[in-house]
Amino acid sequence: MQTTLAEPYRNTPEGDVAERILRNCVHCGFCLATCPTYQILGNELDSPRGRIYLMKQVFEGATPTAKTQLHLDRCLTCRNCETTCPSGVEYGKLLDIGRHIVEEKIGRGIAESATRSALKTGLGSPMLFNSALKLGQGVRGLMPRFLKSRVPPTEAAGAWPAPRHPRRMLVLQGCVQPGLKPNINAAAARVLDRIGISLVAADEAGCCGALAHHLNDTDAGLAAARRNIDAWLPHLEAGAEAVVMTASGCGMMVKDYGWLLRHDPAYADKAARVSAATKDVSEILAAERDALKPLTAHRSPLTGKRIAYHPPCTLQHGQKLGGDVEALLTQAGFELTPVAEKHLCCGSAGTYSILQPEIAGALKTRKLGHLQAGAPEMIATANIGCLTHLQSASPIPVRHWVELLDETMAAS
Repeated sequence: MQTTLAEPYRNTPEGDVAERILRNCVHCGFCLATCPTYQILGNELDSPRGRIYLMKQVFEGATPTAKTQLHLDRCLTCRNCETTCPSGVEYGKLLDIGRHIVEEKIGRGIAESATRSALKTGLGSPMLFNSALKLGQGVRGLMPRFLKSRVPPTEAAGAWPAPRHPRRMLVLQGCVQPGLKPNINAAAARVLDRIGISLVAADEAGCCGALAHHLNDTDAGLAAARRNIDAWLPHLEAGAEAVVMTASGCGMMVKDYGWLLRHDPAYADKAARVSAATKDVSEILAAERDALKPLTAHRSPLTGKRIAYHPPCTLQHGQKLGGDVEALLTQAGFELTPVAEKHLCCGSAGTYSILQPEIAGALKTRKLGHLQAGAPEMIATANIGCLTHLQSASPIPVRHWVELLDETMAAS
């Protein structure tokens, strides 16, 4: 795509990246076929190709408008288009730059700014989120049905094994996951403990930074990244093998630390090391499949259960990881039902389901229809956002797949 950057963007880090990505786009339109918002809205400006044109105009000097911002905001950042694109267009990186520039130029209204600030503060702080969650759970029984579906009941975590093995790995606790589903990380710790790996958390680590980053607060996102790098690096230097992610959205963000901090002289190398050490829990367990096999070879109450698996966009498109979870569940004795449109987003996408509820709701309905078509007994996924979004409207349980794996082992 022929591109002539306006003077303010020439020879700048952001401009150089944007120009490279724009020139890679050949305007073929393959991305339209796999873009969830285009599927729902049918407007090319709500497709990757349309948004690329909008951003190209801005980089070439056009003044963005509220309409420009609306179409960029409607993107789920699912990166399905990157999987589809034959030219290797790094759309996600372009969108991050474009959204930030458009927001700097036109800003946001008071109400919208307040909402986004509240989301960054409330969801990004485990203390604030857990306090609000406990309050809501305390009065859940008095809530009308439409509100009750948004507040999950209290769940307890099982035992977290004490560190006892020479092999150690770190885990990111996350922001909302410990409050909503505290058993997920504990289940991962139990599974790893059974194959001789101790999972530990660095207390100083916190939010991965994705919430702020995708709400265009670049500084807050990078500050979170630096804090986590400082918390994890001493453990990696002391022999911890990896930083394990049980939420694929967080995993995608941490794997991008090296890119996001590439121009920071104090953190570029450290960020690259942390990103290289970051693994989704499915990557770890797939590499340890031989050790897992005898632990799941017996029959358990879960053997033969019909499971519909939803691979989160952040896992299959963002991290380019596919097939490992399905293989591990099959090895553990589950029957995976066929699911159509596995490549499409469920509509969760971090805070998207809150900021764009109509589109998110339509995608959720569409996704649940496909997941339930094979009459499964449960739905499994790999990201807390997808899990809670789907569970809010699902008549059958939605679980993190590592919990199911843990339960098959516990029955031995």
